[in-house]
Amino acid sequence: MPEVSTHPISKAIERDDSKRLMVFAGRTSIELGERIAARLGIGLGDHAVKAFANGEIYVRFEESVRGADVFLVQSTCSVFNGHPQSVNDSLVELLIMINAAKLASAHRITAVVPWYGYSRQDKKSAPREPITAKMIADLLQAVGVDRVLTMDLHAGQVQGFFHVPVDHMTAVPILAEHFRDRRSFGDLRNERIVVVSPDAGRAKLASHFGEKLGADLAVLTKQRPEHSEVEMTMLIGDVEGKVAIMIDDMIDTAGTLVEGARKIREQGATRVFAAATHGLFSPPAFERIESSDIEEIVVTDTVPLRDGAPQRIRVLSVDRILADCIHNVFSDESVSEIFSGENQLF
Repeated sequence: MPEVSTHPISKAIERDDSKRLMVFAGRTSIELGERIAARLGIGLGDHAVKAFANGEIYVRFEESVRGADVFLVQSTCSVFNGHPQSVNDSLVELLIMINAAKLASAHRITAVVPWYGYSRQDKKSAPREPITAKMIADLLQAVGVDRVLTMDLHAGQVQGFFHVPVDHMTAVPILAEHFRDRRSFGDLRNERIVVVSPDAGRAKLASHFGEKLGADLAVLTKQRPEHSEVEMTMLIGDVEGKVAIMIDDMIDTAGTLVEGARKIREQGATRVFAAATHGLFSPPAFERIESSDIEEIVVTDTVPLRDGAPQRIRVLSVDRILADCIHNVFSDESVSEIFSGENQLF
């Protein structure tokens, strides 16, 4: 009879190497990607992005990503500076980056999408309309994404459009800290503050923001005759003699913002500020802001600020939050702990 080994049989082959973390940035988020990589103590990954004569996008990673945890940073937004491209170009570039990483045998691919484009169409509001927020989720998953990190989604249900994990981050702590510092040490000291929601749908966000500042709450109501038009109908709450801070997830053409500020000033507010995570500032936003009652607008760098921005726009960086989230995902640690569980705003 053959001799039977008495040594235990291993059920796995152990490898001596460790996991690799690699960060690449698309053309809409190069500066943000560089800051994220610097905070992680690594260099930004090297890849080539070109366009064929007919406009088709070409992507190639210039270094091996085999077996690595790859994080691809790209906001699906328009870029007017440096590399002019549309929202659709940014989206397709991200999809191609994911596909290239998948075919290059990356271990895990995480799309870091600070601004999730097409998110405003998250449900059917009229017959024969699309639900583009879910369509984008389907596209990302179809090309092979394993995980998505995003920030201050327009609607909470977008998280449910994915079959892969979605980590939802928020810039509210950064925005609140900015105004809290000004209230403690700056020009808002001893001022009575009211946080104003631009519509009923943002009331919970405004309430959360107000709690961090110890401020009152007011809510504007509005209606939209057209997609790019807005009419403020009512202000619920007391703003008279107070400094008002309007808070929203995004600013596009600034129509809602400017009309809201006008209504607030009419009701007796002494000063009007605004804050939002995503500053898209599509034309004619800058012109509207210049002629508005808003003293300062605070946004983050989830979307790059185009040239010609008014001086009253202030940009804060979300690189620390994104870097911390990437580190925790890579290390299989909790993301919600970074926000002390306060990143569920819906």
